[in-house]
Amino acid sequence: MSPDDPRRALAHRLRSLREGHWPSVRITQHQLAEAFGGRTPLSVSLISSWENSAKPTVPPVGRLEAYATFFATMRSVETTPYRLLAYSQLTNEERASRDALRAELLLLREQAAAGPVVAPTGHESPAAGFWHFGDDNIVTIVCAQLPESLLRGFSYADPASPDYVALYTYADLDALIELYGHIRAVNPTNQVHFKTAQELTPDDYTSHLVLLGGVDWNFVTRDLLDRVELPVKQVARSDEQDIGGFEVQSDDGTTLFAPQLDRGKLVGDVGHFYRGRNPFNAKRTVTICNGMYGRGTLGVVRALTDARFRDRNDAFLVRQFNNAPAFSILTRVEVVMGQALTPDWTLPDTRLHEWLEDSA
Repeated sequence: MSPDDPRRALAHRLRSLREGHWPSVRITQHQLAEAFGGRTPLSVSLISSWENSAKPTVPPVGRLEAYATFFATMRSVETTPYRLLAYSQLTNEERASRDALRAELLLLREQAAAGPVVAPTGHESPAAGFWHFGDDNIVTIVCAQLPESLLRGFSYADPASPDYVALYTYADLDALIELYGHIRAVNPTNQVHFKTAQELTPDDYTSHLVLLGGVDWNFVTRDLLDRVELPVKQVARSDEQDIGGFEVQSDDGTTLFAPQLDRGKLVGDVGHFYRGRNPFNAKRTVTICNGMYGRGTLGVVRALTDARFRDRNDAFLVRQFNNAPAFSILTRVEVVMGQALTPDWTLPDTRLHEWLEDSA
């Protein structure tokens, strides 16, 4: 293996953190495995594989986030056994250190993942990344309810029918199923709920909000977008023949990014991913995943859940928008044989527009 191999660089960095980050503290691989695993310690061989510069294994994003959190504060090693603090327990200064180290490690991982990767041993959880909301929080996924005109005559969506299934009344159901399972997997200590916009309670609005679907049917998405200063506006469709689009305001005027149809068939949608502060609770976030059509919404969701793309897309977001209080991406979502393809945000042609709020 070349000495310049990015996998070796990542392995060397992880070893240097353990052995030299705090020269006065000795940290063994066993102690680190114990801290990372909590009640179920990781194997020492797993830590060793990540530090092995001769034949390194690339850790998943979630484990690199654990490194960043652990080495952000000496409180991790104040008592034995050493411990991994929750993100919510860190001070503002510790969070800044953690975020900087996280960005560094994820960039190294992105470079390492570009080459051959040795599969990790043991069971690993999905990458956390932007779908991790800290411990002991409430996350509410909000879908639109399908319009009454689309439900009329469909017995499975009729509460009076013996065959009634509530989920048949939800819009963007494929995106909901994809995202709900992923958020549950990377937030095991959190309450994760999904509801239609009509079902929200006042307490739901002040939780971490994840909004699926656009302004045509999801009035919560429409309301939240009206409350943030964003140069991106979704143009609602006036009827089924109207394809709408996303307008971007700039000094040069207004640019419209619209879906592509070929003889009435959707071949390319436009999706929008936004993350910012929840305007109803400054300590919580709002995330919007929407498209002009359902396949655009699904594509945006899969950008950060699809196991083949989520790590590189997460690393791109960290590198491009790290520490920004709010940001958004307009993305192409290609549709092939009726199926939405996961966008790769590391490809410039996939990104139609990027925006970030100045943190100053």
